[in-house]
Amino acid sequence: MQTLTTTEALAEFCAKAKTQPYVTVDTEFLRERTYWSKLCLVQMALPGSDGEAVLVDPLAPDLSLEPIYDLFRHEDTVKVFHAARQDLEIFFTEAGVFPVPLFDTQVAAMVCGFGEQVGYETLVKKIARQSLDKTSRFTDWSRRPLTEAQKTYAIAGVTHLRVIYEFLSKELRKSGREAWVEEEEAILLNPETYITRPEEAWQRVKTRTSSGRFLAVVRELARFREGFAQNKNIPRSRIFKDDALLELASTKPTTPEELSKSRLLLREARRGEIAEGIMTAVKAALALKPEDFPQVDQDGPQLQVNTALADLLRVLLKAKSEEAGVAAKLIANSSDLDRIAAGRRDVAALTGWRKEVFGNDALRLARGEIALTAAGGAVRVVVPG
Repeated sequence: MQTLTTTEALAEFCAKAKTQPYVTVDTEFLRERTYWSKLCLVQMALPGSDGEAVLVDPLAPDLSLEPIYDLFRHEDTVKVFHAARQDLEIFFTEAGVFPVPLFDTQVAAMVCGFGEQVGYETLVKKIARQSLDKTSRFTDWSRRPLTEAQKTYAIAGVTHLRVIYEFLSKELRKSGREAWVEEEEAILLNPETYITRPEEAWQRVKTRTSSGRFLAVVRELARFREGFAQNKNIPRSRIFKDDALLELASTKPTTPEELSKSRLLLREARRGEIAEGIMTAVKAALALKPEDFPQVDQDGPQLQVNTALADLLRVLLKAKSEEAGVAAKLIANSSDLDRIAAGRRDVAALTGWRKEVFGNDALRLARGEIALTAAGGAVRVVVPG
């Protein structure tokens, strides 16, 4: 098992990879103590049961990852990942580069009927007929030297992936569903998937109120927290958690004395830069005019859902996902179904391949043009009349 620690050695391996139809890739990283993921290891393997497989140490002082980025730009070699989102976020944040073309085996497995967000271990068992030792999964990947157990676990992340990729790509060709997977992977390759703008951070804070003033304070506090976390590269929860943010939005402290009365704020946040940021954010929100308040999400509590139709859509989704052999959550989620049942049509489930599998019948059901019947354990679509 070879660990690459120099740019020259890495460039040599990547040059070989460029001559191959695909290369499997995985990473190990840490994010518990930082805002941005810290890349600790990259694993890659070439095709074939005896194809070369290597570990790449990005923490080595004499190593540049530019050969990997160059390989990612090489469009004649498919880059194979499993559950690629976090891996891609790291490479996009570090170098502004995406691996193209991309093949995500988790997405492909969901299209091929392996269930919801199927894990790598499951695919290794079902397709590669192997088992994984996961004891090293949650170890500290930034510590050096790596143990033999860590290396063995890490390299298994790309060696079994070769068998899984070849099986799934064959299944997709047989079913003619390659375009379905490509449609999902286009989202993974969109920079907007990974960009977190401080001014939009408030939309991820769950609150039950629609008060414009309250939401304005939430927005300004979330904006400050996100920007501070990004600049200092620390988790946003280390600044203050959502429950403390909502408490601050309610109490609206503008002085150190008012801030000190918070029950949920961490001690470190009651003074210094964080305290000043909180009070500045609250003052900025209080100074806003009503027309500058955040707009209430129309898909929230005000959404008028036809609950009977929503229930029927859930039955239809289950039937259609089973019929197509595709994970139901990949087609639509509960929010999608509620929006359709409320008359909304700007829903992903009504576009692309999802429309073919589910969306067309969902619209027909909403218009009363079809009905559902149960025969034994199966649900069928029928046309009344």
